[in-house]
Amino acid sequence: MNTSWRWEYRAYDPATERLVESLCTLGNGRFATRGAAPETTADAVHYPATYLAGCYNRLASEVAGRTLHNEDLVRLPDWTALRYRCLPDGAPPGDWLTPDHPALRKCHVRLDLAAGTLTRRMLFQDADGRRLGVTHTRLVHMGDPHLAAQRTAFRAYGWSGRIEVVSVLDGNTANTGVDRYRALAGRHLAEHRAGAGADGTDWLACTTTASRVRIGLAVRTSCRPLAAAGRTCSADRAAQTSLLPVRRGRDAVVVKTAALFSSLDRPTADPVHSAVAHAGRAPDFPTLLESHRAAWQRSWATGELKTPGETGRILRLHAFHVLQTLSPHTADLDVGVPARGLHGEAYRGHVFWDELFVLPYLTLHFPETARGLLMYRHRRLPAAREAARRSGARGAMFPWQSAGSGEEETQRLHLNPRSGRWLPDHSRLQRHVGSAVAWNAWQYGLATRDTGFMHGPGAELLLSTAQFWGSAATWDAGLGRYRIRGVIGPDEYHDGYPDAAAPGIDDNTYTNVTAAWVLARALDLHDELPAARRADLRAQLGLRAGDTGVWRDVSHRLHVPFHAGVISQFHGYGDLAELDWDGYRARYGDIRRLDRILEAEGDTPNRYRASKQADTLMLGHLFRPAELAGLFARLGYTVDDAVWERTVAYYLPRTCHGSTLSSVVHGRILALQRGADAWRFCREALLGDVTDVQGGTTGEGIHLGAMAGTLDLVERAVVGLHPAADGLHVDPAPLTEIPRSAFSVCCLGHRGIGIRFLPGRIGVSVPPSLLGPLPLVLPGGRRVLVAAGRERWFRLPAR
Repeated sequence: MNTSWRWEYRAYDPATERLVESLCTLGNGRFATRGAAPETTADAVHYPATYLAGCYNRLASEVAGRTLHNEDLVRLPDWTALRYRCLPDGAPPGDWLTPDHPALRKCHVRLDLAAGTLTRRMLFQDADGRRLGVTHTRLVHMGDPHLAAQRTAFRAYGWSGRIEVVSVLDGNTANTGVDRYRALAGRHLAEHRAGAGADGTDWLACTTTASRVRIGLAVRTSCRPLAAAGRTCSADRAAQTSLLPVRRGRDAVVVKTAALFSSLDRPTADPVHSAVAHAGRAPDFPTLLESHRAAWQRSWATGELKTPGETGRILRLHAFHVLQTLSPHTADLDVGVPARGLHGEAYRGHVFWDELFVLPYLTLHFPETARGLLMYRHRRLPAAREAARRSGARGAMFPWQSAGSGEEETQRLHLNPRSGRWLPDHSRLQRHVGSAVAWNAWQYGLATRDTGFMHGPGAELLLSTAQFWGSAATWDAGLGRYRIRGVIGPDEYHDGYPDAAAPGIDDNTYTNVTAAWVLARALDLHDELPAARRADLRAQLGLRAGDTGVWRDVSHRLHVPFHAGVISQFHGYGDLAELDWDGYRARYGDIRRLDRILEAEGDTPNRYRASKQADTLMLGHLFRPAELAGLFARLGYTVDDAVWERTVAYYLPRTCHGSTLSSVVHGRILALQRGADAWRFCREALLGDVTDVQGGTTGEGIHLGAMAGTLDLVERAVVGLHPAADGLHVDPAPLTEIPRSAFSVCCLGHRGIGIRFLPGRIGVSVPPSLLGPLPLVLPGGRRVLVAAGRERWFRLPAR
């Protein structure tokens, strides 16, 4: 096998096992299982867990004298659990074996990205020299979204006898995977029932305590050679015990085939009955493995990004995790983009603005999945409109953290692990998430030409967001401009002014400029709608006669602050103190979480010109230079290349990159500018989860936005693809460290458009299509047509 398709760990290290478990998670877009060893239970080292997309539950917790209500992605029963010990002939039984047992001599974990399988090989040796080889092979079926399977092979070396194997379906689970949440309630499952069916199938039923999602899991356990078995059941546990004879040179094999159903499924049926029936008729492991590999081949044919070397290998890992969190199965589900994938419990499985970094890739490769994720937002428009009404505004105010209902799920307190104090959490004031939803909807429309969506749900999303911004902006007669007050920008470190009584800052540039963009695009869409549809939408959304006039005025006259010749992050940013960056780095080393450091010292980042992550510079992630200059010009400001370059240079040394998204943004911006540090930031984005640069966070779940962001960085920045009304634009920003790439995209109604990018050249091929030629816009605005069934190569101007 090509090693570029493998991800391997050749030794067992308890200190990094949680990282391995996250990066070796397997999923199919509907559910995912962490890559934990099946011999383990949840403890300080291991965290076996399975998560079902969209399965949330709310619990109340008493913290710091207050009652907090948190909605979490629920950790489901463990279908993988397997316990075993050796029973040598003429010797007492051995210990139950785990990776932590001192008898472990070798451990090798291999994630096969092409096949979507996880293999864990271990070798144990006891004090008398008896050795046991154990090989686990696991899959979560990419073709059948209800199935998973695990094959365990045992081989005895230097002894004979039996192996006692206990196959467990364990429902005694709780959400305990994030240390800083330990003080919060985590028992989400109740009403457990377990039972044993025919043909070695055990089942378990349970229900989430508040959301009342019914879960049904069934596991069919089969052994070779056939072995005597005993079965036990309690309310939350079903187990089968088998005694497998082992002989030299022959494997003893146990296969667990699991089926997962829930009341979230359509059509609705009894989850336990469905799970038992599905597990019972599932094929044997070799057949499952073959069809699973075929399904992954289909996904890779559409989603693979080919680049050479170690960069290409990491990008492939990133694509793997994006595809198994948000697969074609996701298009049929009512789920959003979980910021930490289905890989762990950090951020409680919530949906933030990370879709801003994920949907560009999905839209170009899996547009149906992208549409399904936008529909998650559309279904929650009523909740967003109600939130706006309660705030005194109109339109839709999307929550910073969303889960099942679409209501605001950002908790009121958060823990600083450094100080041990629970602090007010004001991050719900990040109103810019609505602009991210609108931007994704607009980009989807440009790429797909899906008029049905753009004149239907897309129009409702865009116009409702414009309604909100039109009502949230207030007129300042002294400035002669509109202002948006009391918000928080992407930075998050600045949640208020120094010593202010109320949270929030005014005129965050990113918020204001993206709001102006939303208003402008909403006007465009409103005017292009058929008259009857426009009238229906105006009535449906409660648009007033003067609304579009207000939108036009606000979109031209929103305030953007400047200081020292650069764009200010927000009003008053230039008045803040400078931080002693060198001093803090000397004292603490890693200062990514500067907010925690300062709070533990009794200080606050609100006093300093110090940002957690890209904020003002996020504008350069969404908009290419000419588009950004046009946006500022619409607002009456001149932001030419010189102003933007000064702004970039100003914020670079004042950002500590406390979010993995920050390096993606900085890498993209500097690549477009041919900046000297472009590759440093791109490389950090690539390695963010692989090396756990944030010190333990990857073990709590991968950073899906950063992973997808690196794929998008290559496609939209390095290769420079961006769909527009007049065709597919190509405007590369080459990086010598990524000299070439190849991928296929779905764009402008065409599927399978081939892109091959080489130094100084780009090749574009269009498959045979009834749509005719593909309009392509090259650097400098040159427009060409690539005929269906043809490939054309173009030379690119030197940058």
